[in-house]
Amino acid sequence: MEYRKLPRAEEQISILGLGTSSIGIAGEKEAEAVMALALEAGINFFDMASSDAVPFPAYGRAMRGVREKLYFQIHFGANYQTGKYGWTTDLDTIKRSIDWQLSALQTDYIDFGFLHCIDEESDLNTVLDSGTLEYIQKLQREGAVRHVGLSSHTPRIVNRVLDMGVIDLVMFSINPGYDYRHGEFAIGGVDERAALYRRCEAEGVGISVMKAFSGGQLLNAKTSPFGKALTEYQCIQYALDKPGVLTVLPGVRNRNDLRRVLGFLDAAPEEKDYSILGSFAPQDAAGKCVYCNHCQPCPAGLDVGLINKYYDLSKAGDALARSHYENLEKKAGDCVKCGHCDKRCPFQVAQAERMSEICAYFGH
Repeated sequence: MEYRKLPRAEEQISILGLGTSSIGIAGEKEAEAVMALALEAGINFFDMASSDAVPFPAYGRAMRGVREKLYFQIHFGANYQTGKYGWTTDLDTIKRSIDWQLSALQTDYIDFGFLHCIDEESDLNTVLDSGTLEYIQKLQREGAVRHVGLSSHTPRIVNRVLDMGVIDLVMFSINPGYDYRHGEFAIGGVDERAALYRRCEAEGVGISVMKAFSGGQLLNAKTSPFGKALTEYQCIQYALDKPGVLTVLPGVRNRNDLRRVLGFLDAAPEEKDYSILGSFAPQDAAGKCVYCNHCQPCPAGLDVGLINKYYDLSKAGDALARSHYENLEKKAGDCVKCGHCDKRCPFQVAQAERMSEICAYFGH
């Protein structure tokens, strides 16, 4: 397992986490077994926005003795009073639900306390006016919440909360379909979404990824908005390559699903290569580097994707991006303009020209 550090803290988070949206169908026994298998594989990050209450007691039993090694996203707005998921902005209901979730999980603290599923301005105003954020911050001061987070599908909402300077993690829907304006939660265009990812990294706010497969639509040619199927591994790698992303949270139904997802860790690079997107992504995505490194290997030894990423991040305000660029063995100025990357780029980026632009920006 590979781990990525939460930017403004010390937590090391597994690049594959676990979503709980569908696991309740299998029942508590299988949910507990899935948790045990996840722990054995090195997964340490779990999202608890479940479709029902089943995973909570199951996970509570499975993690006995290892709680301090795990991280949970708990959603202030997900309500399980009926045994099924419900969404609420009522603070008293939220408090009762949080108490129940903590009791079921057999823990007395929350790693990431999330403002849950805030997609509309009116919803954000409601949870702010009702005192939900103040309640999470009160628990944070008391040590019962370690970090504040937000779950949303809307770039505008995430940017507004980022402006407030209160969150360390955002759960956001990232997949090729949404980024290229296909699907129910495809909110915001290519540039707006890419700018959000860069802003998160620049400001030290991590991203946990939901809906990496677009609810399974991208995995089937009949339902894919592109008319061609992608694989789970292509979708996972696509999300992990985005700036700011710490972990991808596939929803699994049982141990077989989890074993298949875990195969990503040992998959060959060609199994994760999503450059096929360049053949059916919309025209407004052309000319934009997505850091896929399909242009590799560079005859001059440049890491073209990383050079592009540090350039974009530096322009977005990441103070560390320039120093990261300076530490690269080969820089944009070392480009020999051979055209190898231009010919191989699936997104038609004029990389040789861009290397000149980046060289001028950084000075070498």
